[in-house]
Amino acid sequence: MSHTTGQYRKLNNPALGWLLGRVFRLWRSAISQSVKPLGMTEARWAVMMNLKTLGEGTSQHTLASELGIEMPSLNRTVNQLVELNLVKRREHPSDRRCKCLWFTQAGNTQLQALDAYVGSVRGELTQGITDEELDGMFNVLKKIESNASALLNKPMEGDK
Repeated sequence: MSHTTGQYRKLNNPALGWLLGRVFRLWRSAISQSVKPLGMTEARWAVMMNLKTLGEGTSQHTLASELGIEMPSLNRTVNQLVELNLVKRREHPSDRRCKCLWFTQAGNTQLQALDAYVGSVRGELTQGITDEELDGMFNVLKKIESNASALLNKPMEGDK
């Protein structure tokens, strides 16, 4: 085994998962700090940015799943965004029990401001990292994501 491979394996221990989590928390905190002037909490901007990514008309259930939160938590945040006139709920076309989310005009304006703040933070956080390094890191993280999804969807021993 080469020294480089040994070094990689030494780094590829539980500390890698810890570091991924730490970077994720710091990244989110940096965004939250930057968007305070917009009156955005972490919960609010996370819902808005994820709704943008998933697309308007996304169901609340899908959004909650993507955010990894329970429906009551999402409902509280969506209620706040509705009160701020940033999003609106509409019934799903084929399931009246299901509510889908859409941006209001004010929400689209706020989303543009959020994009600018988040883009600025992203630029600062990735300062000194080449495009090639970022592409490589993205590809590695996508592989880890895929492996994690496969692992979580794999039937456990004893399941029928």
